[in-house]
Amino acid sequence: MEGAHDMGGVKWSGPVRPEPDEPVFHAEWERRAFAITMAMAMPGGWNIDMSRFAREDRPPEDYLGKSYYQIWLAGLERLMLERSLIAPDEIEAGKPLHPAKPVKRTLGPDDVAAVLHRGGPTEREAKAPAIFAAGDRVRAKMIHSPTHTRLPRYVRGHVGVIERVLGCHVFPDSNATGAGEDPQWLYTVTFDGRELWGEVSDPNLKVSVDAWEPYLERT
Repeated sequence: MEGAHDMGGVKWSGPVRPEPDEPVFHAEWERRAFAITMAMAMPGGWNIDMSRFAREDRPPEDYLGKSYYQIWLAGLERLMLERSLIAPDEIEAGKPLHPAKPVKRTLGPDDVAAVLHRGGPTEREAKAPAIFAAGDRVRAKMIHSPTHTRLPRYVRGHVGVIERVLGCHVFPDSNATGAGEDPQWLYTVTFDGRELWGEVSDPNLKVSVDAWEPYLERT
């Protein structure tokens, strides 16, 4: 989707300035927001792409006005509201006001570490051969997805070279809407910096992006 979150390479975003020795969490509430988001995916039944879309799909002033984990918390609220796991008045009050909704699964404290370390494999069996191979020149399509997508805006319309074929993986654009996994071939595509940003770019700069097959076309 076109949103404020897709700020890579745009002029107004400014340079990325890493915080030296940055901690994983700057406050205890951030740790809790992360934990609750991970735990609620099991009873809530959403997948990682739905979760990302819930965080991204908000007005620019709202997205840019929140810190990283404030966005996570807002996304979680949306996912839970959509599934009637909470009510709007409970968000306003900051506490439960109604009987808990029945759920099929929960994540117990003793299972958290195992779930986090295991993750969720996304590679699937291919139903058709890959269209592209390493060394092929491809152009990233000028897509304007209404939902979650993993194709950065700054590479759209530009030409790169297939560096690696990564197998067939869950397609985020479909998975985010609940329309199914629709597995597609995934490639690492390398773009020359000057192809992306013109002569002002460092001549030695190369940018690699993992892109699904529907994002690409032959040049």
